[in-house]
Amino acid sequence: MKRDYYEVLGITKTAATDEIKSAYRKLALKYHPDKNPGNKEAEEKFKEINEAYEILSDTQKKQQYDTFGHDGVSGMPGGNPFGGQSGYAQYTSDDFSNMGDIFGDIFGDIFGGGQGGGRGKGRSSQRRGEDLRYDVNISYLEAMKGTEISIDIPKKETCSVCRGTGSKDSSISKQQCPQCKGAGQVRYSQGFFSFSQECPQCKGKGIVINSPCPECRGDGTVKKKKNIKVKVPAGVDEGTSLKISGSGNAGANGAPGGDLYVIVHMKQLAGFRRNGNDLYTEIFVSFSQVAMGMECDVPVIEGHVKVKIPTGTQPGTTLRVREQGFPILGTKNRGDLYVKINISVPKFMNDVQKRALFEYAKAMDEVPKDAKYQSGNFFKKIFR
Repeated sequence: MKRDYYEVLGITKTAATDEIKSAYRKLALKYHPDKNPGNKEAEEKFKEINEAYEILSDTQKKQQYDTFGHDGVSGMPGGNPFGGQSGYAQYTSDDFSNMGDIFGDIFGDIFGGGQGGGRGKGRSSQRRGEDLRYDVNISYLEAMKGTEISIDIPKKETCSVCRGTGSKDSSISKQQCPQCKGAGQVRYSQGFFSFSQECPQCKGKGIVINSPCPECRGDGTVKKKKNIKVKVPAGVDEGTSLKISGSGNAGANGAPGGDLYVIVHMKQLAGFRRNGNDLYTEIFVSFSQVAMGMECDVPVIEGHVKVKIPTGTQPGTTLRVREQGFPILGTKNRGDLYVKINISVPKFMNDVQKRALFEYAKAMDEVPKDAKYQSGNFFKKIFR
């Protein structure tokens, strides 16, 4: 008697598609015949979990099974991908389409099939050009206001001689690749798996050129340095990626070009720190200024901004000035400015300053009680 398919995969009837796939992959890897050579029990379990997945991964079959049980799917095509026979070596790669879906992400990169081609789908000869990356450094002021920069990019451009065809005479010198039959990929079988790779004869183009262009040697592109203007919007931050569509390498044989990604980096500016869209700085003021309160000009990226320091502000206090930070990308809003207040203690004072400070200390009862400070000689010594 067949086991319940949900029990086979160790899941519940409410399991989502991803849960079904995950459970199957885990069990398939555990009981795979290549990992258990000669183990009949593992082979039977492997066939059992494949049969369960074949039904539960298909919406229509799953509905039939949930309603009528095994009887509801016994007559459906593909109900048993192994047809009741023994020995996995007897089946073609089409019998393991489930395995292609499950193991494709694991083995695709190993066999070179993980990019572009994927599970037997042939590549077009119109191969899109590669994307390019270029790193730039801008100042805080440029990030604050936005700017336009000019960069020189070494990149592949469409050949002007053959216009990207790669052929000396486009009307007669191209033909379908005899090895891949124009697919751009060839399919191989290795033990239990079948996989695709770029065709070694046409390099994935699907065509061979009998009379290549003398300028580009059949590739359809030539390497040149191109000047590109890049608009950097106000508010960009460290690591911002700006995409310039179609400005990457030109595609082979007239295919569309790739994209250019310009990565923005910030030049640090002494006295300032950026955190997101907020700007941080600090200033030094005197004791009398924070004691009585004042309004002062604080240097910022674009010049100065007036900041009101409340009476009695304590050392280390951070004041927030709204909308004086960096622009928020794509909006009309800005971050905030945070100003840390530090107290500057004078190293030297003249007699007038000393007398005034001493009188203040007396008024605050902060003069030391030592007798020498109370004597007239002390005042004479200080203010002589």
